[in-house]
Amino acid sequence: MTQYQTEGTNARWELFALLEAQGVSTAEADDLVAALETRAVAGAQREVVERDGMAPASSGPVFEDGWDEGVMAVGEVLVGIADRDWSRRGGRSAGAAELAVHIADVRQRERADLVLLEEFVRETVLPRTHPNTTERRRVLQALGEAGGLCTARTVKMSSGDVILCTREAGHYDPDDLPGFKDGKPGGWHKADASIWNDLGAACIPHAAL
Repeated sequence: MTQYQTEGTNARWELFALLEAQGVSTAEADDLVAALETRAVAGAQREVVERDGMAPASSGPVFEDGWDEGVMAVGEVLVGIADRDWSRRGGRSAGAAELAVHIADVRQRERADLVLLEEFVRETVLPRTHPNTTERRRVLQALGEAGGLCTARTVKMSSGDVILCTREAGHYDPDDLPGFKDGKPGGWHKADASIWNDLGAACIPHAAL
């Protein structure tokens, strides 16, 4: 029974989430789920009532009378459950409120996890990346701090790979030529081992975000 209760709760939350995603209001979703839940109780009550008079024939009249009385008692209890829950909820399921609490709890835990992840990336991953590398640009993008980088890009003719400049926006000076021997790009664009200027046919010129 515990398994059924858990599966039922999970199904209720998933149903409310799906209805919310389709633009169904909370009140409408409550009405729909409450009707389904009450119908389920009513269905169970009907199955119980249908067992009236179905005691094993070999059990004797006393057992048969107790059987029928038990069927009647369980049927009345199920009717009472349906009536009570429908009246108490005003025709609405409590599932939407449960879902809201659940979602709020999940989001709070997700936010806490994101804070820890950001601290790890900022304190451990970022310091290990090298300047003017694609790896560092990606880390800064993950942290939401890549807005100050240059937007120039070029394409490697051999592979067709797109390369984004990894220097800061505003650095570019076409007259400041790179010293290719020591790898310093001067004012030209640089990403990892690639160096290029805005005069190349496959290059999109520098701009600042």
